Amino acid sequence: MNADTSSFSVATPVTQQERIVIIDSLRGIAVLGILMMNIPYFALPSPASDNLAVNNELGTINQHVWYSINWFLEGSQRAIFSMLFGAGIILFITRLEKRIEGIMTAEYFIRRQLWLLFFGLVNAFVLLWPGDILFQYAICGIIVFAFRRLSVKALLVAAGISLVLMTTRENVDLFRQQKMISKGEAIAKLDTTRVKLTDQQKEELGAMTGFKEKSTLESKRKEMEKNLRQVRGSYPQVYENLSNLSSYFEFYYTYYGLWDILSFMFIGMAFYKGGILTGNAPAKIYWLLCIVGLGAGLAISYFRLHPLLFTKFNQFDYTKKIPFEYYEISRTFRSLGIFGLIMLLYKSGSLFGWLFKLMRPVGQMAFTNYLMQSLICAIYFYGFGFGRFGYLQRYEIYYVVAAIWFVEIIWSHIWLSYFRFGPLEWIWRSLTYWKRQPMKKNMISTPGGEKDIIS
Repeated sequence: MNADTSSFSVATPVTQQERIVIIDSLRGIAVLGILMMNIPYFALPSPASDNLAVNNELGTINQHVWYSINWFLEGSQRAIFSMLFGAGIILFITRLEKRIEGIMTAEYFIRRQLWLLFFGLVNAFVLLWPGDILFQYAICGIIVFAFRRLSVKALLVAAGISLVLMTTRENVDLFRQQKMISKGEAIAKLDTTRVKLTDQQKEELGAMTGFKEKSTLESKRKEMEKNLRQVRGSYPQVYENLSNLSSYFEFYYTYYGLWDILSFMFIGMAFYKGGILTGNAPAKIYWLLCIVGLGAGLAISYFRLHPLLFTKFNQFDYTKKIPFEYYEISRTFRSLGIFGLIMLLYKSGSLFGWLFKLMRPVGQMAFTNYLMQSLICAIYFYGFGFGRFGYLQRYEIYYVVAAIWFVEIIWSHIWLSYFRFGPLEWIWRSLTYWKRQPMKKNMISTPGGEKDIIS
């Protein structure tokens, strides 16, 4: 038997006995939590999805809902999901390296990532979710593969460098916009009856006035009405609009958000190697993450969100007002704080054991549940389905979130009582190993109860 053939016989997906319970549970919490951040972009027209002034939401219950989500949770579940993805890379690689030799480990991994990229494109261009993250995970996963053998300290340094680069990227963009505004306003003050503007000055003035006009409430409401017509249409009409957005976000965020994703993947890899992600670290580590993370993160979030409310979401005025963009720093602290809080609940023992037991099957089927969220929301909100896009108030869309949570929790438990993997997990694994994986559980009675055997 040659090396490649023998590798197929030993390279198989993780068994139930090899799974790490807390990682599955964390993944379940994160995949359900992500929907809380994604739902406004499924349900509400742009730019009303993140601009409270457009639909007169300021001072209403909708403002309180928006503020609670953005002050505390926004970006944190995606961050934890990225951490878990980074840890999953180490798990996948180290497990295979124990069973096979040579370059086949890398080949399986690259194949796994390329199929993930394919599913990301399906999510973006078939299910029509422009906020897909699988495409970026596929690319970033291949990048961090090269760093998998770094020490915990080196991985944390890499995460810190990525955070600095991402924050720099945000503030370079802010600086460019502020410079454009200041130049344009200076030119606007010139007496054009005495001074003839150069072509460059006209261009700079036009850039400033265009940005200012685009930021007005009237312009935003026109944009909203256009988006409502587009997404309430037939599948071809919805596709034309959302596929263009998907093209923009898939490639732009891969460029713009690269350091964002890498930062949390590096943290996840470090936390897994250090035993923090698996619950094996001392409780004081989780208390430190919780207190410092939430303390600093929520304080920074307050100072980040206050200018938005003060300027009533006018992007022109907001850009002029803020001295620094804090988003990535705020998100990093809050995410680590929330992670620390979840781990403290986990280490409390039986008090919250029910929560992690409830979330574990959801996490084992996280890939299926993530794409299922896109499918359900597309059918419910888009025009080719039930067409509820733009009809619900902000607080009402979270009733939809609760309903989807209920469905995904129930069906994950039922499905995994009969099958080894979620349906899309099974497809992904079969494609990765280029071999059909056993799907059904074969149960036999043993003195200790039932046992899952793999045929």
